[in-house]
Amino acid sequence: MLVDSHCHLDFPDLAGNLPEIFTAMERNVVGGAVCVGVTLENFPRVAALAEAHQHILATVGLHPETTDAREATVAELVRLAAHPKVIGIGETGLDYHWHKDAPEWQRERFRVHVRAAREAGKPLVVHNRDATADTLRVLEEENAGEIGGVLHCFTETWEVAQRVLDLGFYLSMSGIVTFKNARVVKDVARRVPLDRLLLETDSPYLAPTPFRGKRNQPAYVKYVADEVAALREMPVAALANATTENFFRLFPLAQTSFCHEK
Repeated sequence: MLVDSHCHLDFPDLAGNLPEIFTAMERNVVGGAVCVGVTLENFPRVAALAEAHQHILATVGLHPETTDAREATVAELVRLAAHPKVIGIGETGLDYHWHKDAPEWQRERFRVHVRAAREAGKPLVVHNRDATADTLRVLEEENAGEIGGVLHCFTETWEVAQRVLDLGFYLSMSGIVTFKNARVVKDVARRVPLDRLLLETDSPYLAPTPFRGKRNQPAYVKYVADEVAALREMPVAALANATTENFFRLFPLAQTSFCHEK
């Protein structure tokens, strides 16, 4: 069984096609998915999806790209994270690609999320784009290793990967690993310890080959698994089993939400 550890089922591109999406997941032996929160305003939709479907889990957080969303306090994030289907805090982190000029607010928002995760006892889901040095610095300064988490959609070098692993975090591979020119990502996918690896789609974005440029969906995590297994020269079934066990180890509360086969 596979798990899509990061997707956005509440986004319009996916929310209107859930029966079709769930059928495709079943066909590709994708037993569950995490619908990741990106604002406080959208959290009720995320929570409602998780409440309505046993195999869907949720997180709560504010994506670093969102400039017009209401800010959260540590106390509010901890309160929302107490929802029984919320398994983590995020999507949080830093994105200097879209916000180059005044990133101070991003760093403070990120720190609030790390503090909330430590208080709530739930792992972090971290976004990093063009902000690696500061992302790692905030995680280190806020003692994020005490609670752990995952660097989602990992696209950095092996040297950066080693620092992330040293913090006790997991790395998650997305459809980018299937792209022909993604040499750096492929290198990390080969080298990351098997027990620290997760898989995701980040759907509706970043559809893997052979669907590149089209709408992504959780069922396509199968193609991410196929590529990573080929890169590591191991059976897909063994990779699926390992990454699913990793998911439940990082997010132990997920085990009460849906059963998984070994």
